[in-house]
Amino acid sequence: MKKIILGLTILTMSACQQEKIGFVDNVKLMDEYQEKIDVESKFKVKAEALTKKRDSISQAFQMEAQAFQERAQKMSQSKAQQEYAAFQQRGQQIGQQLQMEDQQLQLAGQTEMDSVVSKVKKEIEAYGKTNGYSYILGGGDGGSVLYGKEANDLTDEIIKVLNDKYKQ
Repeated sequence: MKKIILGLTILTMSACQQEKIGFVDNVKLMDEYQEKIDVESKFKVKAEALTKKRDSISQAFQMEAQAFQERAQKMSQSKAQQEYAAFQQRGQQIGQQLQMEDQQLQLAGQTEMDSVVSKVKKEIEAYGKTNGYSYILGGGDGGSVLYGKEANDLTDEIIKVLNDKYKQ
């Protein structure tokens, strides 16, 4: 009888132990993580510089096109067509070069952002292990937490940890 009671007591005690669960608002976390903000700013500056370069090249090319049209009127038709074809080919090469630079910038930005996301995931995992969490769920847009008690929201704590480590 004592063994049965002892067994039931142990079973009851283990059933009463609950898993420690928290959640993070992914959108808020990423919006307030300084490294992510810095990466976005850096690539925004690079994108603006590329846009200025594209505009400058485009403007110069348009001026060259106008000058060519004026010159072409004084040329024979075959000579004008020949130069027009060369001019058009140069324009395509310039366009391809600018497109390639744009793609390289996008790829570099995506690679850096993937690194930031990976760092955030590792930090959340480390935070969970250190603080005894069984689960830390992701909330916000596209997250799996539709509702959570504010007491279980770890977003601000993890933002602080991430930003403190980033400052170092």
